[in-house]
Amino acid sequence: MSDASQKEKLRQHFARRVTTQARVVLDTWQKIHTNNGSFTSHRDELLSAADKLVRYAQRFDMAGHAEAGSNILAIVQRWPKDEPLDEPTGQQLQDAIDALARSTLRRTDQSNAEAPHQFRRTPVYIALANGEMANRLIRQLEFFGFRASAYDSAEELIEACALHKPETILVDVNFGGEPNMGIATIEQLQERHDTPIPIIFMSDEDGTIQTRLRASRCGGEEFFYPAVDPGQLIEKIETYTHGNTVEPYRVLVLDDSRAQAKFMETVLKRAGMTAHIITDPMEIINALDMFCPEIIVLDMYMPGCTGMEIARVIRQQDKFHSVPIIYLSAEDDVTKQLHAMSLGGDDFLTKPIDPKHLISTLHNRGRRARSLLALMIRDSLTGLYNHTHTLYLLDQEIVRAQQKNQPLCFAMIDIDYFKKVNDTFGHPIGDRVLRSLSMFLKQRLRKTDHVGRYGGEEFAILLPDTRPSDARNVLNEIRERFSELKQPAGDREFNVTFSCGVAAWDNESSQSLRERADRALYASKEHGRNCVTLADT
Repeated sequence: MSDASQKEKLRQHFARRVTTQARVVLDTWQKIHTNNGSFTSHRDELLSAADKLVRYAQRFDMAGHAEAGSNILAIVQRWPKDEPLDEPTGQQLQDAIDALARSTLRRTDQSNAEAPHQFRRTPVYIALANGEMANRLIRQLEFFGFRASAYDSAEELIEACALHKPETILVDVNFGGEPNMGIATIEQLQERHDTPIPIIFMSDEDGTIQTRLRASRCGGEEFFYPAVDPGQLIEKIETYTHGNTVEPYRVLVLDDSRAQAKFMETVLKRAGMTAHIITDPMEIINALDMFCPEIIVLDMYMPGCTGMEIARVIRQQDKFHSVPIIYLSAEDDVTKQLHAMSLGGDDFLTKPIDPKHLISTLHNRGRRARSLLALMIRDSLTGLYNHTHTLYLLDQEIVRAQQKNQPLCFAMIDIDYFKKVNDTFGHPIGDRVLRSLSMFLKQRLRKTDHVGRYGGEEFAILLPDTRPSDARNVLNEIRERFSELKQPAGDREFNVTFSCGVAAWDNESSQSLRERADRALYASKEHGRNCVTLADT
């Protein structure tokens, strides 16, 4: 390799270090910005990240990054510590951040300088031979809140993973130009990480079982042959970059022995589960109502009653009919164990309890219970709550709003001219639009909000502890962003809009609240669609 090429390779390496640090600054600002500038705990983090960026950029002669970083640094230093960000300073920071974002765009991003900068901290890496598809995917992913980067060579991809482990990688089987070179690159990558990176493989030419097996063995979670369009790929990427952390299982333990109950509590907490322990069988009804367990562990023999009798009482309540019940007992008679399970139990563990065996059993039962529950309460197409469960959640949130004296908003969304989408592009593309909007809503709403598919192309949103003006502003911003999203349909793209009606709860029934939101939605339709209307109280 010549001196000139070595210097160029070194320059590119340093440039990537500066770009990586710039994206850390962008991510930190995003955390502040999404909290309306009040996230003062991240002020020092932004200050440190900007300072490091300036030092890197000056060292490696990257003037654009150095200037943008210096502006950010100066503005953050004027932001008083432990005080919310005021509007003028916030606007100055936003302008400086936008300047940095423009400097940070990769060559694969250049065609979309106005893409919204709402990034996740952990990136998605794209390694495709088709540069046009890579660009298209990056633009789409950034609309959904992902940070995506594309790479042209195996060396670049490996180096990027060494600097920052991605959430997932989308890779062409033949990435690099040679047969199965993409798989070979992933094999090399996975050896460097303690936990494997989820990989989505694509192939236009090779779908043989040998290739699929090799791809699966190196962490391949999906294998698309022939290759699919960006819409389907984004749905899969969203699956393997699930930002939602898995909620710990809620386990209710009833054991009359305090020593055994304490032991169980310690084991469950160490395993990251949420445990609720009771030692009196007569407390079971209150514990069920207050704790709403996902798994129930019962001692078989207790003073006054047996675990089997308690199980029968639990099963008499419809909402606990499918909750797994696991018996604990020193009973080793298999016939008695089977009889106990026939009366409402799902598993039987013999004392003394092996902690590993217990945790493994709880995980297996909990995972299956959640899967079954999801089938019952979620819409199969979008993964959102179905109509029935959405109404149940609305009743629950109204009760909570009454108890805590907090505001509550209910919104209804309807996709504009959806029949025209189906007639023009076909029902599969229409289904893709529905899934796209569901992903969009989940990404941009809080964890405490609830999103459901109300029916057809209608969606319902519950916004607890939210004032009407705030609900309207949030949904209006989502509406604007969604209208900019390009919906793929083969070699064509189109845009979709939605109309929305928002109603604030006014000490009324859930039916009255829904009717007012529906009338507000109808008003949005009458006013030309693609707008948000706030219902009158």
